[in-house]
Amino acid sequence: MGLEYPFFLVNFKTAEGTAGDDGLAFAETIDRVADETGRRFAVAPQPPDLRRVAERTDLLVVAQAGTPRAECGVGDLSLEAVAAAGADAVYVSHPENEVAFTALGRAVDRCRELGLDSIVAVESRATTRMALAAEPDCLLFERPTDIGSDAGLIRSDPERIAAFVETVADERPATRTFVGGGVRTAADVARAFECGVDATGAASAALEAADRESWLRSIATAVPPAGSAE
Repeated sequence: MGLEYPFFLVNFKTAEGTAGDDGLAFAETIDRVADETGRRFAVAPQPPDLRRVAERTDLLVVAQAGTPRAECGVGDLSLEAVAAAGADAVYVSHPENEVAFTALGRAVDRCRELGLDSIVAVESRATTRMALAAEPDCLLFERPTDIGSDAGLIRSDPERIAAFVETVADERPATRTFVGGGVRTAADVARAFECGVDATGAASAALEAADRESWLRSIATAVPPAGSAE
């Protein structure tokens, strides 16, 4: 298990029409587009569908959340369950599901033991440096205010994304970079990769598209070929 770069991730979150058979059908559409275009896609399905998507597609599968079993309460999704379901990676933290920096190290270490890649969300240079102390596999740069917007940093201030990439490269080159928030078009995707990130993705734009497959094919034109960022 583990992530391969570059990729574009579609996060299902808890959107209508992305659970059960509907969610699997959407994942299979993404898988077909990936196969036919030669571009790598990842998907973050709803938690109950992790195993089905992992078993029925060749997509990279990312869990939307996960906590070490020793720290879980009733109803929490454990990292151990995520790994058993066949996921490749997990959002240890996300702008919509933040985790205290004091807990990051334990979660990242447990991911490593389980063979899961860890993704940690940050929104500034200061939080980037704090998160890098936990040695995560990947940092997601995304401001909560950019989620679902038409004016994310990738449009309004791409230089800030490039600075984030440079900071990670200088301080921990082994950590990969990922940008989200406000990514809606192929031009946004191209701009993200021009800033030097290893991955990007979207939720709202994919889920709201009138023709999801056509939207995905458009996005694929801006994703670098598989293996180009290895």
